Amino acid sequence: MPDQEETKHFLYIGRYDKDISGVKIGIASDLERRRKEYNSVTGISKSNRFYFLCTFEVKDARKIENDIKKEFGTLRENGSQEIYFCNNYFLEKYVEFIKQHKLFVKILPVAKEDEKIVKKIEIIKKLVPVETLSMEERGITPKEILQQAKGANYDEFYTRYEDIEKEVAHYSKSIWKDKVIFCNCDDAVDKDDRRCSAFALFFFNNFEKLGLKKLICTHYAGGIDLFHQGAVGYVFTTKGGWQEFPTKEEREKGKEYIKNYDGSFDSKLSIKILNEEADIVCTNPPFSKAIDYWKLLIKSKKKFLILSNITNCINTAFIPYFKNKQAWAGYEEVDWFQNPKRQLTRAAAFWFTNLPIKTRPKWELLKFVKLKDIPDNCKIYDDNKTLLVDKGYIPIDYKKPFAVSTRPILNGILEKGYSIVKNKQYEPYINNSRKFSRVLIQRDNTTK
Repeated sequence: MPDQEETKHFLYIGRYDKDISGVKIGIASDLERRRKEYNSVTGISKSNRFYFLCTFEVKDARKIENDIKKEFGTLRENGSQEIYFCNNYFLEKYVEFIKQHKLFVKILPVAKEDEKIVKKIEIIKKLVPVETLSMEERGITPKEILQQAKGANYDEFYTRYEDIEKEVAHYSKSIWKDKVIFCNCDDAVDKDDRRCSAFALFFFNNFEKLGLKKLICTHYAGGIDLFHQGAVGYVFTTKGGWQEFPTKEEREKGKEYIKNYDGSFDSKLSIKILNEEADIVCTNPPFSKAIDYWKLLIKSKKKFLILSNITNCINTAFIPYFKNKQAWAGYEEVDWFQNPKRQLTRAAAFWFTNLPIKTRPKWELLKFVKLKDIPDNCKIYDDNKTLLVDKGYIPIDYKKPFAVSTRPILNGILEKGYSIVKNKQYEPYINNSRKFSRVLIQRDNTTK
């Protein structure tokens, strides 16, 4: 008879200490042996050790691992590896998915070797409680805690100039004419693109072409000098292009430093600018603060064009905005960003907006056919007898609600006579096995 300990299945989420943008999600029969394997890799120094952020006991690790690949496939850095893009928001989603899986058994206690690093990550303290240790017991100083917190909580990635240019090109120039553009999560204005937000630089370079009235950018201090422009909160405002500020000294005149202002999108001054001055908001808000950001933005009733997590349109926190026609997909998907070292970093994002869209090329990807004409491998009924459809197929003669994934929403199905019918994401089960999240839509009564 095999030892009972050998038959246990373990799943882990871990990372190297200095790699905060990605995590490894994998399985192991022996967690400590797996830790040693990672830390024995040639070239890995003692200062860059591998840690387990979360470990789980499960009934079938391989099955859950495959389900994670299906659910979060777009967040994998490489299709053949177990490395996934990670920030606080996605880390919480990974843990939530595993805990809700029918094969989940329990979260394991944090290993002694991992306590020091886990104690420094706020989101992990909420997901996996650990004992309270003093700084002396943890062997670190207050300064080290602050430095690590900055890194661990940092989920800001640089949007590339070409991705902004590509999306804006889809919209009529008349939308921007005489408008005040507010970039409330993008800062630093400088001719050197290494010291400048791509949003700020794009609207500066196209100020006259778009006929803008004014550009306002707020610089977030937050203890992190994102663009090497000083960790000071400020508002940059201009009514013209670069010609107004040809020298560094003259450009400084456009910066309004406010005492005790941190530049955050939810600070009193930023909200005041949003409500009283802005016409169109265009930015890339932090993914980990997306829920708060969207709530504030939608409440302002301002026009917007923002980048956000590609799955927001089927996420319960955001579904009501799409259901109530307060937001919809833009045109382009964005798969790559730049990290603080200006290296390409994979992240699954999409443009979302409330600006009018007259024509959408991706409508052609929607396949409107009768239910009987949908291939069997693209339709199935779950355990609740709810119809699930895939590959862009839409049953034109089906009157009940049916479930679709992210793509039909991004491709514009909500503009083709269909509406979201529930404020929550739909979690289908087939043969008691949980499948990836969807959203329920239904054909409008007025649709012919």
